[in-house]
Amino acid sequence: MKLPSAVFLCSLAVTARGAERLLTFEKDVRPIVKAHCTHCHGEEEKPEGGVDLRLRRFMDQKLDGGSQVVVAGHPEQSELVRLIKNGEMPKKGKQLSEAELAIIEQWIAQGAKTAKPEPLALAPGPIISDDDREYWAFQPVKRPAVPKDVDNRKVRTPVDAFLLKSMTKQGLSFAPEADRRTLIRRVTLDLTGLLPTPQEVEAFVNDKSPLAYEQLVERLLASKNYGERWARHWLDVVGYADSNGYSEADSVRPQAWRYRDYVIRAMNADKPWDEFIQEQLAGDELAGATHADYQQAVLDPHRTDQLIATAFLRMAPDGTGDAPDDAKLAKNQVIAEQMKVMTSSLMGLTVACAQCHDHRYDPITQVDYYRLRAVLDPAYNWESWRAPAQRLYSLYSPQERAKAAEIEVKAKEIEAEARAMSKKFLDEIFEVEIKKVPEAEQAAFRVARDTPVAKQTPEQKALIKKYPSALATYSLDLYDKKKQDIVDAKMAEAKKLRETKPAEGFVMALTEVKGQVPATKLFNRGDHDQPKQALTPGELSILASPQIEPFKPVPVSSGSSGRRLAYAQWLTSGKHPLTARVLVNRFWMNHMGRGIVNTPGDFGRQGELPTHPELLDYLADEFVKSGWKLKPLHRLILLSSAYRQSSVNQASLHGDLENRFYARFKLRRLDAETLRDSMLAVTGTLVQSSYGPPSGIGRDAQGRVVTGIDKSTITVNKVDPGGSDDFRRSIYVQVRRSKPVTVLDTFDAPIMTPNCEVRAQTTVAPQSLLLMNDTFVLDSSRRLADLLQTEAPGNRVEQIKRVWELLFGKPATQSDVARGIAYLDEQTKALTQYHHDIQHPKGVVPNPPQEAMASFCQILCSSNRFLYVE
Repeated sequence: MKLPSAVFLCSLAVTARGAERLLTFEKDVRPIVKAHCTHCHGEEEKPEGGVDLRLRRFMDQKLDGGSQVVVAGHPEQSELVRLIKNGEMPKKGKQLSEAELAIIEQWIAQGAKTAKPEPLALAPGPIISDDDREYWAFQPVKRPAVPKDVDNRKVRTPVDAFLLKSMTKQGLSFAPEADRRTLIRRVTLDLTGLLPTPQEVEAFVNDKSPLAYEQLVERLLASKNYGERWARHWLDVVGYADSNGYSEADSVRPQAWRYRDYVIRAMNADKPWDEFIQEQLAGDELAGATHADYQQAVLDPHRTDQLIATAFLRMAPDGTGDAPDDAKLAKNQVIAEQMKVMTSSLMGLTVACAQCHDHRYDPITQVDYYRLRAVLDPAYNWESWRAPAQRLYSLYSPQERAKAAEIEVKAKEIEAEARAMSKKFLDEIFEVEIKKVPEAEQAAFRVARDTPVAKQTPEQKALIKKYPSALATYSLDLYDKKKQDIVDAKMAEAKKLRETKPAEGFVMALTEVKGQVPATKLFNRGDHDQPKQALTPGELSILASPQIEPFKPVPVSSGSSGRRLAYAQWLTSGKHPLTARVLVNRFWMNHMGRGIVNTPGDFGRQGELPTHPELLDYLADEFVKSGWKLKPLHRLILLSSAYRQSSVNQASLHGDLENRFYARFKLRRLDAETLRDSMLAVTGTLVQSSYGPPSGIGRDAQGRVVTGIDKSTITVNKVDPGGSDDFRRSIYVQVRRSKPVTVLDTFDAPIMTPNCEVRAQTTVAPQSLLLMNDTFVLDSSRRLADLLQTEAPGNRVEQIKRVWELLFGKPATQSDVARGIAYLDEQTKALTQYHHDIQHPKGVVPNPPQEAMASFCQILCSSNRFLYVE
């Protein structure tokens, strides 16, 4: 378990022999005062009270009352200690802990030393120290040598050598290899998100080839289900949703699914991740498209894909199209949230913490934040904002557009004929109805009828009100239903003609307006109404070192600024110290159950340190040298002894509960989508159609969000069946931020606010309640029972054996069968009595044995044996 930073520092203040370690300002005290004090005392142009705590020598200052901030050798005389102890400082934010105060006191008592001479002068703002620059995450990736002093009999890939090296020091070793049934279930769920079929299990178990496992991995990597499974991991990180969020309206994003499909296709094609990232950050610049000049790009499928990819930068919550209360705030919030998505997904840093002030723990300044924002500003430009609907780009070709325009002209001509026809009929009726008006008023009534409503005199309005039935200017059906039908038929003809237009698709993309490059300004305290100095685009200052060459924006020929393309190329150059590390850490985490850095979105000081830094760098370097391709990295991990281990290793369970050394496979529960998809698959109802608009969802009468066609009104919740769409894989089900699907939400599917860096895995009562009561589980259990009855009519023993194979991938034992039969007997008897005691509606014929089997299936689907991956 990672120690809190202050407690960790305190523990280092004493050596192994019990002697005090000499504390220094730079290493021990500055991190504390930076976190709690320098926001007011150093980062502003005028430090509060004139006290600047950024350098040790500034602390020799005497205050108005004669006291001194720090008196070397005397913590009891130091005003800094007194104010902290009395709770007077810091005035804002979290108070210092006892451990942090103890470090400050010990440092002062030792003479308040510095590690080296301090600079003579400082500009306002934070200091990036040598210690900051030496932090592991900011060092260039260096490929380490694969350890050789390990038991080579257990080494299948270099992964094993690195793990064994650290494992041996802990007195640990790999667990025995998992049996074949466990292994195929594990790797199939891992790579496809679906259970292996009984036929696939038996084929693998009986395959005597020494390469059987390797061939299994290759088959799974080639499956279309692989892309659907691994796209889900990336969609979590980018915050994919089919709705805009931000406000209660949570309006739908009808074109977001194209980005989801792009990611799935990229995964299946094993698109290199340097290309994948560049397209997502700057696909419009690669395609040569700007806001007003995109037509040529959408005519080329490859360039269209590049445009679609930029929806990565459109995934943050965006309520600017939903009439927010504060439009300026909403616009800037979109950019802030997208900055968080971009930096956490590609850099693994909490850069968003520097929006309003310098980062409290990491060497990231507020200036850094806005320099990075300047990379995105030409595409967002909050002072010349384009709402979501204005960032949709038609996929019409010129021919399709011309055809649609031609059809529209004809449709309008038909509508004009219908309106003329309606007026003619009404005029004819008027000539009949006017005769019912007294002759003396007929002439005046005619004039009143022909006068536009806005220009009618009070007398004319009164006359029309006196004889309303004679007006005959609308509602033809009130006078002659047959003539109204003729007009309606004509209007229907126009509607039918419009339906022959070529279907018009749209791309949800991010582009720049040619020549429009706004000035990016630092916002005082993050307030857009308090702009300060203008800033140019740039990388984080901590990465500006002789070993690292940051990016330089170069305008592109399309007229776009080129900032995002240059930045994307820098991120994927192989020289950026974070990008490859962050990516491979996530890939590893999704296979092994925990990250080498177990805070995948935070590689900074507040995140966990890597358990195996050399392995992380080896994987990062190998990933880049393998052309940024993911499938070779899959093979490196999946073919290792580490991945093939059993989940049972008593030494590891007792000595390494969190499995930091990977001496066993981490037991984990099926994630939400895998649970739903697997239940659909075993019942034979899973629809494997890929791509396209999402399956609809709605809130049913019981308040659950389910798949289907939403027919709800303001007062009534109702969802109609959606046919085959209801049974598609979960990745194709609509993602509404304000309306998560109940089955998925209960089992920890994330709500994107704005994204999900790592999924929670909870074990809570609502999950058990859902497995007992939810209609999805009940219906799935009935379908599974029906499937068993179809495959083995009336043979309960064979049905039990079959359901064991379907759900668990292994044969049922005699004991399993005996207990199953006993349960079915008992449940059938209870259900027979239940049905005997109640009155059924006419036509309902109960079937207690089949209901008992459905109940049995439900129990098995709710069991840990089904819900967990060994």
